[in-house]
Amino acid sequence: MINVNVRLRPIVSKINLPTVLKTAILPGDSVERLFIATQVGEIFFISNGGIRTFFDIRSRIIRLGASGGYDERGLLGLAFHPQFYYNGLFYLHYSAAGTQGPGAQPESFQPNPCDPRTLALRWDNRETYYDHIDTVEEWILQSNGQPQKRRTLLNLRRPFSNHNGVNSLNFSPETGKLVLTTGDGGSGYDPFNLSQDNLEIAGKIIEIDVAKNTFISTPPVVTRFTELPVPIQETLSVMAKGVRNISGISYQKFHHQYVKYVGNVGQDLEEAIFSFFHYKPIPVTQLVQAASMNVDLDQEGFINFGWRGWEGAFPTSMMRGCSVNPTLDEKNIAFYNEAINTSVRRLHPLTSYYHRDPRPDKFSGTALTGVQAYMGHAIPALTGSVLFTDLSRKESQPQSRGALAYTQVRQDGKQNDFSVIKTDYNFGPQAAYYVSLGSNLDQNRLYLGVYGSMRVTDLNQGTVFEIIP
Repeated sequence: MINVNVRLRPIVSKINLPTVLKTAILPGDSVERLFIATQVGEIFFISNGGIRTFFDIRSRIIRLGASGGYDERGLLGLAFHPQFYYNGLFYLHYSAAGTQGPGAQPESFQPNPCDPRTLALRWDNRETYYDHIDTVEEWILQSNGQPQKRRTLLNLRRPFSNHNGVNSLNFSPETGKLVLTTGDGGSGYDPFNLSQDNLEIAGKIIEIDVAKNTFISTPPVVTRFTELPVPIQETLSVMAKGVRNISGISYQKFHHQYVKYVGNVGQDLEEAIFSFFHYKPIPVTQLVQAASMNVDLDQEGFINFGWRGWEGAFPTSMMRGCSVNPTLDEKNIAFYNEAINTSVRRLHPLTSYYHRDPRPDKFSGTALTGVQAYMGHAIPALTGSVLFTDLSRKESQPQSRGALAYTQVRQDGKQNDFSVIKTDYNFGPQAAYYVSLGSNLDQNRLYLGVYGSMRVTDLNQGTVFEIIP
């Protein structure tokens, strides 16, 4: 893969942490505009070179950063209906104010392969021991320019504060359905193995048929599909499981079909980008029925990313320093039996990058924050590629710097390598965490969200760039 150099052109600066970057055409408008959603609950759009407020839901967002400033909750998803120009419908996913709970037990988890009890923990007393509630809502932009809530699609009780997804709402150009990407619920190592349980909402990619009206204005707060009323179950299908945490899904059209790209955030070893053309979603009603009858479903074509048994291409491992050589780590497989059980059924990554990589042309990553296909021609070397961002490369000291890289689907279907994209921009003495990646509707323009701090409570340190030749 060839080396690529790009420039970063600032579009807007001194904003709060940007979680979602995407474009839409406002009803009655004629120009496709860039929309920016921030973690604290603001939604802006760019107009005539300036920034304007589209919607502000800060009062609806849970209090963020209470324990040290770092937080993975907030406004996590924004999606515009494919017919937004005509119907004004858009969708939000956020952590709701006033829903703070004590968290599930255990809050801190370390699997012990020598103690089977640690490998079979249960999330008990869920109505009491949870961290917060996420909500997915449908809104409409009224003729007077003011948004109005139409209905709530889902209310999800989450066990821990992290792994809630980000850029978590996107519409599928194949099915026209709203796609929700949920994380495994948080902590580390998925203590309750929610991601592999077919009935758990956590750790899944879910399609929502928003064309169906359930006529349920206030859905119950749930954690499992079985807790949902049947009319809501009938709007949902599951296209993938084995998710740890995902920064959205990106679709790329190739010859009348779409390749889907998903990045699964890693635990200790690696970050993985997956791609797939064909999949067979399972209606939630079938999942529930099969469970009630204690029968196995046909899972041919059902996507499984392998977590928690697999962390990308590796069996999930725990690491500890080698006493005789501090530069090396000892790695122990955390969930050996689970890795065996999912080894055949899981999807293999398109590419992976690692938390420790000595190769001179690579980088040591921290956390995957964005995956986006590019179909433009302004940067010819990237045409048809998928780009991804990492929060902060470990070797970028003392000032933290994010990483931008790309890979491509191989014609033989095998795993591919990746190449770092060099960016021409001087961030000066400030940290530059790469927190989001987005594109326009035609995927020929790319946008990068950068923040100057890891703490959401450090306000107004964000910049959004366009990636240009």
